[in-house]
Amino acid sequence: MAQFTKAPVQTNQPSHLMQTYARQPIAFVRGRGAYLYTEDGTEYLDALSGIAVCGLGHAHPAIAEAIADQAQTLVHTSNLYEIPWQTAAAQKLAEISGMDEIFFSNSGAEANEGAIKIARKYGNDRDILNGKIIVAEKSFHGRTLATLSATGNAKVQEGFAPLVDSFLRVPFGDMDAIEKLALTNPDIVAIFVEPIQGEGGINTASQGFQYLQQLRDICDKNDWLLMLDEIQTGNGRTGKYFAYQHTNIRPDVVTTAKGLGNGFPVGAVLTSGKAVGVLAAGNHGSTYGGTALGSRVVCTVIDSLIGEAAIINASKIGQYLADELNRRLSVHDVNVRGFGMMIGIELPKDCAELVARARDEKQLILNVTAGNVVRLLPPLNLTQDQADDLLNRLVPLIEDFLA
Repeated sequence: MAQFTKAPVQTNQPSHLMQTYARQPIAFVRGRGAYLYTEDGTEYLDALSGIAVCGLGHAHPAIAEAIADQAQTLVHTSNLYEIPWQTAAAQKLAEISGMDEIFFSNSGAEANEGAIKIARKYGNDRDILNGKIIVAEKSFHGRTLATLSATGNAKVQEGFAPLVDSFLRVPFGDMDAIEKLALTNPDIVAIFVEPIQGEGGINTASQGFQYLQQLRDICDKNDWLLMLDEIQTGNGRTGKYFAYQHTNIRPDVVTTAKGLGNGFPVGAVLTSGKAVGVLAAGNHGSTYGGTALGSRVVCTVIDSLIGEAAIINASKIGQYLADELNRRLSVHDVNVRGFGMMIGIELPKDCAELVARARDEKQLILNVTAGNVVRLLPPLNLTQDQADDLLNRLVPLIEDFLA
């Protein structure tokens, strides 16, 4: 069998991969910081960072060193035993989040499954045997059966009926709709929303982050859990470690993944308040959740985000990008929104073609979501020069598209 010491060269052999992705006709073989490189050495500016995953950029030296060293020391023992790196990672997450307990998973979808199980168990403990969870239209929570049921996207759900029937859907940011549900549904046990809807189009509530305070208030009033999906918004993406930290609230459950491992697959469920202790021994588990290797990566990512002031930089450079996009595109009918390094540029027409055009004409990696929203998720440590490079590639492309 062939042994590879570097990325294998693409061949004309048929692929044995299941065809679940509409892949773009390009392959990257290495990365460094905010840039990706193909086999022939062509450089691309990565304004997507693995869909909000590589917040510290590609091949970050401290993370690479931690992975290499831990891989030669101890990778996995299982959760039958204490894992010191896992304990340390939980301590760091608790300190930075203000939450109390942490469960480590392997992905965002798994973390969200954990949150849904917490809500179900919370209801069952109160003799609510089919507890309902309020979720938002245009949301995205994952592709497992429960999380796609919670997701507010019919396309994601198509073909997988019957869905899990525990979810009540309201427009994002609509407190009146939630109040009405509270009056007619005694079996509600939780609200589960993204602070900013990523896949839905970088949607922010009309009342901004004040929406989270309003959700906290109604959850306290009705003894519900407030659960926040911070898979995409967490780990510094919005200019705070978690988006809810733009307010003074503390949720009962927070889920996160993506930037938590900077490309290494790891997720987490964080609990506080009424959610602490809901899941006991035997209620939940994960063979690979919180391995020594994964947990050391989490520790290294958190230390690097804080030590390198990447989150502060995300707030500063993200605001610069948003301001410049608004200024340079002011004559066009566009809406720039978001926080930190989570920016959406809503165009007046569908713009999926910009993904290929940006890649092929400008060597710029970006994403289009919700049909007409250019989504930018650059590394949090993007420099001023790199931000200007991004703008100089992107703005003329959008201007030409809208001309």
